[in-house]
Amino acid sequence: MTAPAGMLREVKVEEAVGLVLAHDLTQILPGEFKGRLFKKGHVVREDDIPALLSIGKEHIYTLDLADGYLHEDEAALRMAHAAAGEHIVLTDPHEGKVSLKSSIHGLAKIPRDFVNAANALESVVFSTVKTNTVVKPGQALVGTRVIPLVIEEERIREVERLAEAHRAGGGSGPGEAGLVSVKPFRSLRAGLITTGSEVYKGRIQDKFGPIVREKLAALGSEVVEQRLAPDESSRIVEDIRYFREQGVDLLLLTGGMSVDPDDRTPGAIRQAGADIVSYGTPMLPGSMLLMAYLDGIPVMGLPGCVMHDPYTSFDVLLPRICAGEIIRKEDIVEMGYGGLHGC
Repeated sequence: MTAPAGMLREVKVEEAVGLVLAHDLTQILPGEFKGRLFKKGHVVREDDIPALLSIGKEHIYTLDLADGYLHEDEAALRMAHAAAGEHIVLTDPHEGKVSLKSSIHGLAKIPRDFVNAANALESVVFSTVKTNTVVKPGQALVGTRVIPLVIEEERIREVERLAEAHRAGGGSGPGEAGLVSVKPFRSLRAGLITTGSEVYKGRIQDKFGPIVREKLAALGSEVVEQRLAPDESSRIVEDIRYFREQGVDLLLLTGGMSVDPDDRTPGAIRQAGADIVSYGTPMLPGSMLLMAYLDGIPVMGLPGCVMHDPYTSFDVLLPRICAGEIIRKEDIVEMGYGGLHGC
């Protein structure tokens, strides 16, 4: 016969010292306060007895845990501690759940293989935002809990072993070292080249610059200088090399990114000596984005949709660059799955 995991028992308050409350207890002070006095899972102490009696509780329900079992609050807290990495703070257990929240403005890093392995264990729950989500201080990245009120301690040890193995292995992909964490954004100095004879000659107003500046500022970076260039490859190459000499951290080019014969920006980026990661992404909008590196400096050719669409491939890649990550071809390839936005 299997031993019970735990059982409810009604006991006198005076006999409850050392036992675990099976439910929340509420205190009501008319016109002053209504809320939780003791939470489920609280271990009753001797000095709790007057407070319990004051709310009319002469008998309470307690939970007797069998050996080798954990209350849901303790289980959730242990799993949260096991999964937490840098720049993560934990909430207190609430209704059996513990949340992992960001302590900074940065880029969420959540290893999918660990989350999947943990969720494959019976009665274990890890619910997360997607990795590479931009998060603010206090924003929740993960909520974790177990399904039953009590659970075998060995199940929680399995989660802890999974977490330790993942931490020791450094993750399975770029940027996945450790466990649930947040990468801080660096403050980048960006050079901006706006191409197009119509802007260069003043026929139309530049609409790209203000939008690009706003997106960078939202991540703690700035455009230190903007240069206008006509549709001439040599002039664009000259401006690219100028910014390289100025030592910018990021180089952005707007305009001239389509396949029209008179759009010269992609060719100029190549002529300047940049190594092309990808010209084109499988994401819509933003398929015409170019990603490259010039002597270690990230170079991005931005498609026209950045001017009018609120979320494009630029918004996917820019936070990763600001967090210090190197964009590789496989990162571009993965943008197609779930990459259809507003089309």
